[in-house]
Amino acid sequence: MKTNENPYIPFHATVEDTWFETGGERAIKTFKVVFDDEEVRKNWSHRPGQCAMIGVLGVGESMISISCSPTEGDFLRFSVMRMGKVTQALHQLEAGDKMTVRGPYGNSFPLEEWEGKHVLTIGGGIGQAPMRPVVEYVKANYEKYGGLTMIYGARTSGDLCFKEEFEDMARDDELSCHLTIDIEEEQWDHNVGFVPQVLMDVNPSPENAIAVTCGPPIMIRFVLENLKKLGFEDDQIYTTLENRMKCGIGKCGRCNAGNMYVCKDGPVFNYATLKEIPEAFA
Repeated sequence: MKTNENPYIPFHATVEDTWFETGGERAIKTFKVVFDDEEVRKNWSHRPGQCAMIGVLGVGESMISISCSPTEGDFLRFSVMRMGKVTQALHQLEAGDKMTVRGPYGNSFPLEEWEGKHVLTIGGGIGQAPMRPVVEYVKANYEKYGGLTMIYGARTSGDLCFKEEFEDMARDDELSCHLTIDIEEEQWDHNVGFVPQVLMDVNPSPENAIAVTCGPPIMIRFVLENLKKLGFEDDQIYTTLENRMKCGIGKCGRCNAGNMYVCKDGPVFNYATLKEIPEAFA
């Protein structure tokens, strides 16, 4: 793909559409973005699980998961939680505004290696953003996989990302989709309970399966424990690390975990590797 000689110089892009996934103080807003340079747009290549550094000129930039699969088209999607200066500025952007993009960075989920296997995704809150590309990729290549099961939860229905997409998938008989919220609500037709317990209720088989989990650290800890109880081996389990990343190319050392840099060696790791990194679950 076309690259700038200086890796710190980003590509310019235009926001094509925006919408809010959730509201509140830490609202999550999704951006659909297209590159201004047609050659960049044509040659851009990313894999599910990779990230990009996106920003607003004069404000700064932040590393964000790419929340679309390359199977969806020649655009990018980013789902951004409002947390600090840069994300506040990003949230002010609307259709027609400009942002900067550089990347893609990091490794990806080894989806080719998973062909023939049943893929299980277990997400919580904004943790579904890096897993959405996995879901969309498997759906687009469904005949190559042994099935798809999704478990996704948040504190309330208003905290769920991609809610309409999940509602559609829950009505698809080919897919196994399980939504849950922590607190019971009127007119809620799905599970009520914490994600790790719903995982045990679904009781997925570890045979010829891969499990991917992303979400709050406390959720991941109990999900990992329950996956082990269900019989999943360490090398069948994948997750992502979210160490703070500044440069994106392994130069600043900001995101190191043990002897690895999350921006280069991650953000995707299997559990067998993470168990060897004491800092991973610190």
